[in-house]
Amino acid sequence: MTLSTRPELTSPNGVVSSIPTQSQPPVSDEEMRQAVRTLLLGLGEDPDREGLRDTPKRVVKALQFLTGGYRQSLDELLNGAVFTENANEMVLVRDIDIFSSCEHHILPIIGKAHVAYIPNGKVIGLSKIARICEMYGRRLQVQERLTAQIADALQGLLKPQGVAVVIEATHMCMVMRGVQKPGSWTATSAMRGVFAEDARTRQEFMSLIANKSSFH
Repeated sequence: MTLSTRPELTSPNGVVSSIPTQSQPPVSDEEMRQAVRTLLLGLGEDPDREGLRDTPKRVVKALQFLTGGYRQSLDELLNGAVFTENANEMVLVRDIDIFSSCEHHILPIIGKAHVAYIPNGKVIGLSKIARICEMYGRRLQVQERLTAQIADALQGLLKPQGVAVVIEATHMCMVMRGVQKPGSWTATSAMRGVFAEDARTRQEFMSLIANKSSFH
């Protein structure tokens, strides 16, 4: 498991986003559809046959959905859901479904995220934690970067005592191609503040996510 303690990367307003939001793609949908058509030809297929006639349109639509995080921002996502609260104990949201795409092969990354923070006068709506995971997940990613982005976003937004993120995921680029190892999975972690500095706090978090939930 990777323990990341790299410094925060904050924008002027304190919100972390190492990949900028994209308002307008530099190419049109039609250009993207033509690119998919070219790929089909390169694979030896006939893009004009019945089963593939609408495939370029479907592929473009699917990719736009799966990378929708490029067109989202933390400010829009939060919509003011940060609240002043006199709380200083760990808040943990675990087993958040993660669906992302490997930037090397554009194949799925599927797994779970466990996210915790210790407030320092401010708390965030619990659903927003899952939405932050979703926003960064819906971009072309490597798991290490995804884990750090979620941690840095919460650290920048709330300035809490600390943030901990662990992602456990399987990568289809390892399962379906390459070494072809079904059942393999990867765990990454990013620790900020007291989670990086205090072994007991870190161990409490790791113990909590190690116990299987009974809510399934």
